[in-house]
Amino acid sequence: MSYSSPTEPFTIHTSLLFSPHLKTFLPNVSLLISPTTGLVLRTHTRSTSSIPSPLPPSDIDLTHLVVLPGFVDAHTHIFLHPYAETPALHQILHESLVERTLRAANHARAALAAGYTTYRDLGTEGLGAADVGLRDAINRSIVVGPRLFVATDPLASSGGYVLRVENENARVPRLADEADGVDGVRAAVRRRLAAGADVVKFYADQEKRNARYPETETWPGALGVRFKPEWGDKPKHYLLFSASEMRAIVDEAHEAECPVAAHASSPAAVIRAARAGVDSVEHGQEPSAEALEVMKEMGTIFVPTLTVMEEEVPEEVVGSMYQHTYNAWKAGVKLACGGDIGPVAHGENVRELELMIAAGVPVEEVLASATLHGWEACGGAWCGRKFGWLDEGCAADIVGLMGDPREDVKNLRRVEFVMKDGRACKMDNRMIV
Repeated sequence: MSYSSPTEPFTIHTSLLFSPHLKTFLPNVSLLISPTTGLVLRTHTRSTSSIPSPLPPSDIDLTHLVVLPGFVDAHTHIFLHPYAETPALHQILHESLVERTLRAANHARAALAAGYTTYRDLGTEGLGAADVGLRDAINRSIVVGPRLFVATDPLASSGGYVLRVENENARVPRLADEADGVDGVRAAVRRRLAAGADVVKFYADQEKRNARYPETETWPGALGVRFKPEWGDKPKHYLLFSASEMRAIVDEAHEAECPVAAHASSPAAVIRAARAGVDSVEHGQEPSAEALEVMKEMGTIFVPTLTVMEEEVPEEVVGSMYQHTYNAWKAGVKLACGGDIGPVAHGENVRELELMIAAGVPVEEVLASATLHGWEACGGAWCGRKFGWLDEGCAADIVGLMGDPREDVKNLRRVEFVMKDGRACKMDNRMIV
């Protein structure tokens, strides 16, 4: 299929179009798109599956594909690449700003090719507000990729999220904007907003006391610590902020119409963060019925990040995380799909959908979590643009699959067509931008 960008409104014709609001596929819908605004101008349902013949040159026939809104990955790190290639410590300490930025541009392109038109990027891991620059470069069409909603540095209490380096004289990048006390965290939120953050992320808990017993292979030739306490392999997560500090973070961010995401592993952290009013909880992998009850009560979005858990936690506990995710959906907790992509390769984002489906969440619910709920995790109406569903006034972000994911989950990987903001980026399984 040859294609040139139209200058006048054009129509996209579909035979199956997923509606995340209805959680079903609608037949024979056509969409009128403005190439100027990148928005859907109008939708209408055709009386039959037939489309105009001959088709106007600018129109696009997607009736042979299963069409969905562009996917939203609600938890990514665009400046990281797989830890199986290079551990995070070496990426942060040894890869240059130029290398990490060029890698990030490649990651953005790979994500778009996989059907991801929006990324909520939750921290640069040592590069400060570099994500703001990449976001703006994408918005200026200097590089191609998903629209980014970025966090710059996450917030943590003093010493809560730092690189473990035994030589205190070594110069190491900071991983978080450290703040303490109600006034301190309010000031930190203001710093993030001034830096250009679209979302504020804070660490509700972290393994902040692991420096007591350094890992054996911190550097080549490092001596192991003898006679460690018998805690087992399960790390201990400690709360980083008081309830009043968390409430202050949320209050300050929400006053500026900025959503808040909380990294939380332990049930105690999930509960405290949810009660503080955060918009989403990230990870929350330790099963807890009480944590689910509180998230449901508070309307908190849960992003279980099963993809990174599959890579980083002992195999024997992965099953309980799947069950916890299913229990969350069954309890009525709103889910959003975010795989913590970066430690796992960009472009493999759909693995999160596959794992949520494998956990027992129905396909239609997972698709809603990967589209509409992703928009809500990015801030919903605060985003300034509607995306994650296809209706009048929404961004024309469109994915076409060569096969129905209800019949075979592998079809989620068969991305033949991608459009972002009314501009085709991929057609016939090849990138055209």
